[in-house]
Amino acid sequence: MIYDKIKQSFDKQGLMTSLDAKLLLVEKGLVKISCQYKPGLSQQHGFFHAGVATSIADSACGYAALTMQNEDADVLTIEFKVNFLKPAKTQQLIAIGKVIQAGKTITVCDGLVYDENEAKLIAKMTATIITIQLN
Repeated sequence: MIYDKIKQSFDKQGLMTSLDAKLLLVEKGLVKISCQYKPGLSQQHGFFHAGVATSIADSACGYAALTMQNEDADVLTIEFKVNFLKPAKTQQLIAIGKVIQAGKTITVCDGLVYDENEAKLIAKMTATIITIQLN
């Protein structure tokens, strides 16, 4: 049930569609998203653009937060900080969003962006997510 809600929302995101991002895993408090390298997603040196890593990490964090909320709730990002640790020279980015602390209104998540083998940590995000009630 939780997967279906996340998948339906994910499939509505135009940016995730444009990036051809894939939802790999949905568990309570944890979401994993991947993105394959294409030249159109690169920066000037041929690495993944930082915006791609940031976007999939933000979505992974938001959806991880959503897994902790009631069925009638939704979420929005209100703040994030990203540290880039290595150039994103890989054929695939994998973003893992993990809930650190979930509350009724505010949830804090870590977003980790790895290479295709989940061996090289490329970026780390800390995100603050607000819960909203749907009408």
